Amino acid sequence: MARPRCSNAVFASFNVLTLLLGAAVLAWGILAGAPHHGGGGATDCQRFLRTPALILGTAVMVVSMAGIAGACCRASLLLWLYLFLAALLILAVLCFGVFAIAVTNAGAGQAVSGRGFKEYRLGDYSSWLRRRVENDRTWGRIRSCLAEAGVCGSLQSNRTFNEFVNDNLSPVQSGCCKPPTECNFAYLNETYWMKPSGPSNSSNPDCDTWSNDQSELCYACQSCKAGVLANLKNSWKKIAIINAAFIALLIVVYSLGCCVLRNNRRQKYTLVGK
Repeated sequence: MARPRCSNAVFASFNVLTLLLGAAVLAWGILAGAPHHGGGGATDCQRFLRTPALILGTAVMVVSMAGIAGACCRASLLLWLYLFLAALLILAVLCFGVFAIAVTNAGAGQAVSGRGFKEYRLGDYSSWLRRRVENDRTWGRIRSCLAEAGVCGSLQSNRTFNEFVNDNLSPVQSGCCKPPTECNFAYLNETYWMKPSGPSNSSNPDCDTWSNDQSELCYACQSCKAGVLANLKNSWKKIAIINAAFIALLIVVYSLGCCVLRNNRRQKYTLVGK
């Protein structure tokens, strides 16, 4: 009789852990849309991530509560419901992981002679990602995020040209805060560049898109969109580890759920036999 109680307790404990994780994600999603203490609304970056957080947090909490209720009440129906919902959640997270790896697998920065940084081209990335960033509404949100983060303002430190070109710029800084090297612009400072006189020898459309307006810079450039995708690819390497750990946790809890259901049914049959 002790074995079923132990299994139920361990299973319930794991579900309490996943319930807390889901609650934390859900709380972040709710707070992301709440007004700030200063009276301002949520930032575009926070709104952009709010919906996935609300969906994931709610799904994890619903599945966890079904598991806790089934373990505490020893209700086979709730445990069957838990196993069904947990299987769907595991499948959804697994599919998301595989899909994200597939669409971020392509693309890499191009080394530039005499430069310490790389430059990025939109055509090097998957067509699915390109369509996302080329969508005006989506790019408008991403661009707003870049402005909020001040990614280009952080470069302004009055360095010499040699100091600047030997710096290890991030993909976003390389693509959004300066014109492409092939445009042959004259360096004034980190975010001010002078266009060469006469017609440009480059066919790169970013050469005409660049602006010294500090609110514009190269935020509308293809190189900026490519830099964002390169940054996304780098970030995914970290997210993939978290995603794999989360899937492993869900599989462990799912296995415990199967064990608990089997033990409860065995206990029920034993009591009926007596």
